[in-house]
Amino acid sequence: MAAEATAAGLPERLPRPSPTTLFGLVLVVLLVVWLAVNLVKTPGDFFDVLLIGLTTGCVYALVALGYTLVYGILELINFAHGDVFMLGGMFTITFSTSFFGLHQGQGFAIVPIVFATLVLVMLACGLLNAAIERVAYRPLRSAPRLAPLITAIGVSFIIEDVGLAWKGPNYVPAPDIFPHTNVFSVGGVDYGWNKLIVILITVPVLLLLLWLVQRTRQGKAMRATAQDMDASAMMGINVNRTISFTFLIAGALAGAAGVLYALYVTTVRFDQGFQLGLIAFTAAVFGGIGNLPGAVLGALLIGLIQAFNEGLNWHAPGSDWTESIVFSILILILVFRPEGLLGERTPEGG
Repeated sequence: MAAEATAAGLPERLPRPSPTTLFGLVLVVLLVVWLAVNLVKTPGDFFDVLLIGLTTGCVYALVALGYTLVYGILELINFAHGDVFMLGGMFTITFSTSFFGLHQGQGFAIVPIVFATLVLVMLACGLLNAAIERVAYRPLRSAPRLAPLITAIGVSFIIEDVGLAWKGPNYVPAPDIFPHTNVFSVGGVDYGWNKLIVILITVPVLLLLLWLVQRTRQGKAMRATAQDMDASAMMGINVNRTISFTFLIAGALAGAAGVLYALYVTTVRFDQGFQLGLIAFTAAVFGGIGNLPGAVLGALLIGLIQAFNEGLNWHAPGSDWTESIVFSILILILVFRPEGLLGERTPEGG
């Protein structure tokens, strides 16, 4: 029909948008209007909340990247990943206080202590994640997809129980050592060092990961294994070692997020990994799971959505609705754009 109309010199009729597309556009318009009204009414609060959202999104990005790395190479949703993050927070408190004597009021002495803690926690979480892959996931690699998925949930509960037995059911306090003095203050908006330090640690880690995946020989092996595991093995790539290395890197990222979360929020509890892990998984799906820049974008957007919901004054649902909003976004993304914001739609294998 369209070809006949073009041949006859008539303008081609544009396809009519579907009801789901119209519904999505209405939601986006309502969100933009709500943000604009809040910006006009309380611009200081708006930008303050914006900066908090970016800081929170950086922590989510480190966890989301672990999900997207593992999914990209094995198509496995590693539900234990969030609990590895939780153990990273507990390792942070143990290493920094028991081993290095970290406490408030040490001035610049905290810099080498935090750096040493970061390295130790990333190493511990990376090795733990690699061990989980070797013991729990590798024997099920040829099994139906449901088997490793259920195993991942089981490993999640095991790690959660380990945290419960180790630190107990209450919140474990961490020393509040990041300085709260302002980096800048513009138009009534204050941005403290405690928030900037999170970004200053997160950004180099993310850049290092991108360099590792895109520029190194091991990164090329990871990308080749993600595309075709059998062909990679035929080309001489050690697939088992590559997958273990991927889990090592994902665990190290969860450990880095645990360090930042423990020292920024200053409390950790045994069940926080499951909750934050699901939010980070939503961020990975939002941006396009398997896509590294997409995971970062999705995490920043989820951090902003959470901050806007909990921090804005005009008709914000409030903190009680944060999880409902985040998982509603997950449902909408799966309905309207299953490949995520930066993912690519691929045909299903026959």
